[in-house]
Amino acid sequence: MMYDDTIAAIATPPGEGGIGIVRISGKDALHILERIFVPARPGPWKPYRMRYGHVVDRQGARVDEALAVFMRGPRSFTAEDTAEISVHGGPLVVEQVLQQALAAGARAANPGEFTMRAFLNGRIDLTQAEATLDIITARTTTALALAEAQLEGWLSRELRRIRDLLMDPLAYCTALVDFPEDEVEPQDIETPLTTAVQALDALVATAQQGIIYRQGARATLVGRPNAGKSSLLNALLRIDRAIVTPIPGTTRDTLEETANLGGVPVVLTDTAGITESADPVERLGVERSRRAIALADLLLLVVDGTLQPADDDREMAILTRGKRTILTVNKIDLIGGADAVQECVTSMRCFYEDARGAPFDAMVAVSALTGQGLDALGATIARLLLGESSPADGRLVTNARHRDALARAADHARDALDGFRRGVSPDLLAVDLTAAINAIGEVTGETVGDDLLHAIFSRFCIGK
Repeated sequence: MMYDDTIAAIATPPGEGGIGIVRISGKDALHILERIFVPARPGPWKPYRMRYGHVVDRQGARVDEALAVFMRGPRSFTAEDTAEISVHGGPLVVEQVLQQALAAGARAANPGEFTMRAFLNGRIDLTQAEATLDIITARTTTALALAEAQLEGWLSRELRRIRDLLMDPLAYCTALVDFPEDEVEPQDIETPLTTAVQALDALVATAQQGIIYRQGARATLVGRPNAGKSSLLNALLRIDRAIVTPIPGTTRDTLEETANLGGVPVVLTDTAGITESADPVERLGVERSRRAIALADLLLLVVDGTLQPADDDREMAILTRGKRTILTVNKIDLIGGADAVQECVTSMRCFYEDARGAPFDAMVAVSALTGQGLDALGATIARLLLGESSPADGRLVTNARHRDALARAADHARDALDGFRRGVSPDLLAVDLTAAINAIGEVTGETVGDDLLHAIFSRFCIGK
């Protein structure tokens, strides 16, 4: 699948801004640029030199003053001839410039088509192409750092190393099959296979953390009315997002916002207190709360440290069964000194763990009003979501598609290793080795089909 036409698109986000950029890529990029852009100083175009002038329509009327640059392929993002025109960032003027480019012979680009061309032209591999999207959509500095590391090619280099480890055993097995009458010199294939399996397993093991850093996780605040769930949500977000009043049951619907907790984008969901009610609105709110509990990766059971637990609290504890849960004792600023807080926390733990029938994954005492304990709560949320270990250099597999393909590659390579140790015939070993190499190629793009490519790049914005 190769392209020989020229595409154009707006490369900046929609809406008003300081500048707007129209990008043109393909064999006719320079010809189209010369038709719609008139430099203030005439002369031939020199690649990578910004020029001042005006965009004009087919009648020569000025559309906007602009800066333009031409980049000669393969020294461009797409590895094709590319032009970029920077104009004033109003939606109307940027759209008019794009229309001039289309009228001059360009085709409107599809979502992600510039990045797809960079991949198809060998400028980047598929892991780097997907990292480009991850950089655009990163919601925390940690997610951004992971995407930038992948764009720089660490995963590509590691997968090439593993692929090379598998290629020698495959070549050896193929030689044994193709030349059975010849004397093929014995070769150690157990060592490279063992190394490859260990390397693939190590990559797959990082995926749980990496995917959470990239995609985020869901944490739901549950508890009876007026336990301080909304106040705690506001405190974790550092903004007044939820309405807070002394009236129990103020929150009657679920409310979601994303917080950066320990580098993890966590969607925090505030829920209505789960109580029996004849009010149809409250009953709808309770039903949504139960759905939020079911969808959550982690629960925060928020309890009021100033009140003695009641039967309603026992029911709330039962709802958390089977879910990772942090018992969050709120309003400790109203309890007293450290000894009183400790006594309260111990009492609460005993009651709620007895009601739940199992220990909590963690317990944190906080004050949503003063901020006491909030840092510890955020760190605890991140720890439970990510696990205890943190791989060196932040090299994590962050994509579920990559994880699944690498897990299959590891399984096939392991089958080949086990088969070799059991004396399985070389032709069967070659089948497993080929499957492992193909699975790795699904990650880098060497063995990926057109349908999957279009599915991946369709998630990009137009202009990238």
